[in-house]
Amino acid sequence: MFEMVWPWIWVLAPLPLVIWWLSKRKAQHNALQAPIFLHWKQFNHKHQTSDFNFPWLLFLFWLLILLAASRPQWVGDPIRLPASGRDLMVSIDVSGSMEMKDMVIEQRQVDRLVAVKHILNDFIDRRQGDRLGLILFGEQAYLQTPLSFDLKTVQIMLNESEIGLAGPSATAIGDSIGLAVKRLKDRNAKNRVLILLTDGVNNAGILEPLQAAQLAEHAGVTIYTIGIGADEVVTNNGLFSRRFNPSRELDEETLTQVAELTNGRYFRARDTQELEEIYQVINELEPVEEEQESYRPTKALFFIPLLIVLIFSLINKLWLLIKAPRKHLATKHKVNHYG
Repeated sequence: MFEMVWPWIWVLAPLPLVIWWLSKRKAQHNALQAPIFLHWKQFNHKHQTSDFNFPWLLFLFWLLILLAASRPQWVGDPIRLPASGRDLMVSIDVSGSMEMKDMVIEQRQVDRLVAVKHILNDFIDRRQGDRLGLILFGEQAYLQTPLSFDLKTVQIMLNESEIGLAGPSATAIGDSIGLAVKRLKDRNAKNRVLILLTDGVNNAGILEPLQAAQLAEHAGVTIYTIGIGADEVVTNNGLFSRRFNPSRELDEETLTQVAELTNGRYFRARDTQELEEIYQVINELEPVEEEQESYRPTKALFFIPLLIVLIFSLINKLWLLIKAPRKHLATKHKVNHYG
């Protein structure tokens, strides 16, 4: 759609007509002796094409200059922008204990990290409109993906994560919370959310989980903690079977306190079905912003009328330069003829 930012400037369009009309009346006021009016009169005498005697080419240039000054632009169709109501950081334990194959996907035994990736990819797909970021932690915590609307990139970086990337032998839960708070606290968002998923106990890093949770509470960050891992696994070597609890090191008490301190919730994921249900609950607790902003792309067009004026001015100047020698030769020939 074509539009002008300053359409009111067209009130100046009749100005050359007024000047021409006043010059026709041969007014003797000093204002009419200004150079611009003298130039107008000279142009008028040089370009007489009819009895009406108005310099239409100069008037056309004037209209084109006004068109450029009115800031014409082409406005495209509205483009919807993602809502910016929530910043959501996901922190995932990638320590060695996540290798435990006590999860099942499509009747196939998989380790905990594979199960997390499988369910979390679908969760990310449903967070259109939120900024998402990814933290991985083991012996230390590091930022895998900064907060971004680019959910596809977040998914790629999630799927590229591997057990042991942050150290295989320990779990720095407190440091992972502290890093998430650092990334979220200065964001100008309506909601700041951290989803922390682990299968162990804090035994590395500088910050204790409860200390980090206090920082999160002060920064207005809500933490949802998820303890992952089955309660019981049965192994069979052919002669006898053995039952054991692969989640005996999971510190549910601390994870619950961290969540409650920040007005969040603690969830227990013993299998992939429970993990999927947890993400559905989080989607309900932290719904995606429905209202979306939009903008209409604009393209400035002021240069087009100016370019037309420039081209025609150059053509006119070239024509006068070509015409002048011919006129001089014709005059010289006439003088010689009568001389």
